[in-house]
Amino acid sequence: MANDQHDITLAELLIVACAEGWRGDGELLASGIGTIPRLAAGLAKLTHSPELLLTDGEAYLIEEPIPLGPRPEGFTLQAAGWMPFARIFECVWGGYRHALTMPSQIDRYGQTNISCLGADYDRPKTQLLGARGYPGNSINHINSYLVTSHGPRVFVKGEVDMVAGVGYNPARRTPGMRGDFIDLRRIVTDLCVLDFEGPQHAMRVRSLHPGVHFDDVQAATGFELLRAPEMGVTPLPDATQLDIIRRLDPHNLRASALRNNPPALRAAPRAEVPA
Repeated sequence: MANDQHDITLAELLIVACAEGWRGDGELLASGIGTIPRLAAGLAKLTHSPELLLTDGEAYLIEEPIPLGPRPEGFTLQAAGWMPFARIFECVWGGYRHALTMPSQIDRYGQTNISCLGADYDRPKTQLLGARGYPGNSINHINSYLVTSHGPRVFVKGEVDMVAGVGYNPARRTPGMRGDFIDLRRIVTDLCVLDFEGPQHAMRVRSLHPGVHFDDVQAATGFELLRAPEMGVTPLPDATQLDIIRRLDPHNLRASALRNNPPALRAAPRAEVPA
């Protein structure tokens, strides 16, 4: 398969950017929820972080990530260990997990919402999943997020409509509550990569995807962003990474992860003006 840069899709760029989030984590459980996050976890395991723990989604640890979609005839799971749900929880509350999930809203504090939309909690405009495991996950282990449509309806002004995932908002802490276990690492969007390494965990743009300007990202965000001093351009996947992605996703399910499956190189980048 040709690996011309113009054949690379934005979904493939996001997979690589998400995989970088697990670099240097060591031996912990990597949980990618969703097509792109799951492919990213597999890519990280097969490239820079072989010590990561992956599961088959049921009860076993695996060394070789399972391809997405229908499995080929004769496929046999190569289990590396037993990982029932009880042991998953041991990893969760022990801090030995880094999850990459896809919230519906995020605010300036990194608080996230997957529960419901609307100002009236008793009569929500849109009912989503419910808080599920977000509260416990966000105070016990590392979390990163993927947003496939960066806009002010996701990166909201003020606070999210319902705080499902805990962030760096001191006003939300009850007396005696510890906040030192909260560890939000990065947010990968269809425009950029963000982190929380600004003053008081302020959100910074760490890299811009090819063809995207900082002002584009700021205009699509409901609160002020900072520029990381080393802010650059998000790298395209290399040939090895593309081969692994395509092997892990032989049915090209990643093509439906972003609307219209746009290319990674969307337009000639404008010159970035230093702050």
